[in-house]
Amino acid sequence: MSYDVIVIGTGPGGYVCAVKAAQLGLKVAVVEKRATFGGTCLNIGCIPSKALLHASEMFHAAGHLDSLGIEVEAPRLNLPKMMEHKDATVKSNVDGVAFLFKKNKIDTFQGTGKVSGTGRVVVTAEGGESQTLETKAIVIATGSDVAGIPGVPVEIDETVIVSSTGGIALSKVPGHMVVVGGGVIGLELGSVWSRLGAKVTVVEYLDTILGGMDGEVSKQFQRILAKQGIEFHLGAKVTGVTRDGDGASVTFEPVKGGEAQTLAADVVLVATGRKPFTAGLGLEEAGVALDNRGRVEIDGHFRTNVEGIYAIGDVVKGPMLAHKAEDEGVALAEILAGQAGHVNYDVIPGVVYTQPEVASVGKTEEELKAAGIAYKVGKFPFSANGRARAMQATDGFVKILADKETDRVLGGHIIGFGAGEMIHEITVLMEFGGSSEDLGRTCHAHPTMSEAVKEAALATFFKPIHM
Repeated sequence: MSYDVIVIGTGPGGYVCAVKAAQLGLKVAVVEKRATFGGTCLNIGCIPSKALLHASEMFHAAGHLDSLGIEVEAPRLNLPKMMEHKDATVKSNVDGVAFLFKKNKIDTFQGTGKVSGTGRVVVTAEGGESQTLETKAIVIATGSDVAGIPGVPVEIDETVIVSSTGGIALSKVPGHMVVVGGGVIGLELGSVWSRLGAKVTVVEYLDTILGGMDGEVSKQFQRILAKQGIEFHLGAKVTGVTRDGDGASVTFEPVKGGEAQTLAADVVLVATGRKPFTAGLGLEEAGVALDNRGRVEIDGHFRTNVEGIYAIGDVVKGPMLAHKAEDEGVALAEILAGQAGHVNYDVIPGVVYTQPEVASVGKTEEELKAAGIAYKVGKFPFSANGRARAMQATDGFVKILADKETDRVLGGHIIGFGAGEMIHEITVLMEFGGSSEDLGRTCHAHPTMSEAVKEAALATFFKPIHM
């Protein structure tokens, strides 16, 4: 069987690349080692975690309605039913990908894909039988895997010591959950179990949570989470995670030096990031170059150093985000079809789906300072927004950064209810090279949360109205 394109991996990058290539008239096949399509994101990542985030938020909200004049009995948690909702959400999404493959006449092969020389992919099924497929182009879209704790051996059993995979499938609410890592995954899943009744403690190596996020956003977000009951140990280096009977313990010491501490936990969530997945793909034998972080090296057109082999998504450089992988998949499909594909890496939004949400696009203040770029800042708090007051969602603010000379918007940062939706008007503005004045002079419906974005833009080039 011969194809124009074979995509190995059907996560957001791989399946979107395959669908787009088929839409452009190419003969396409995909290879997937899982029983279902969709990769980490749809099966054990983005989608199931969002189902649990929403359900836990509803559970928490149901217990705090009295201030709105709604009197109900304290809600009771039915965790198995909540997990059923999560699993049904996953099934709906992965079935949707299978439908897209069928609709676009994409051939699907279940098994482990391995590059076997120029234009050949060997697919080995779970039972051991294999077949060889031929193609003009091979796309590596195999995503990423749990990174673990650098330099610290940890046995993840997915029941007591868990990765994000086990963290979305606990059979009961832990009394105490220790989260190793104060990044997006740790804070999202930590907030789920905190709302459902667990005591949650976050241990983070850096002095701030959310790593490369804007510093002011990080500080205020940590204060909001602390008010919600989540405890933090920052600047803390984890030296050991061990199973102790039915529980576990986490030992850590100050990065700057000092005495070690040990925390006992019912569940330890190891959420220290992810690493590219390249094992067993035959890349080394094919001569495909990897960088010093294990990522597949590519040029500006997603080409590896080996003719006919391309790579996209978490397995290459750039932020490990599903939508970044999707955009790369579309761009690569267009290139393979003889068109011009492009990804603007300066305008890729990121969202933390906690409550409130945190969303960011473009540069942070720290990045602009490091680059020596003169900039202006405009901010507006949700506490001064009428819709936010009506919804009791006044935590957070909008912050816009613009070039001091040209007023072109260079970055936008939001903490607040629905921040993940609101970030997109700043994203579109930046994609078109817009200024803060463009945004500030654009009429926004009243009353909406989005008015805070307009007011922050007004504050960037002149003055906000409602402050």
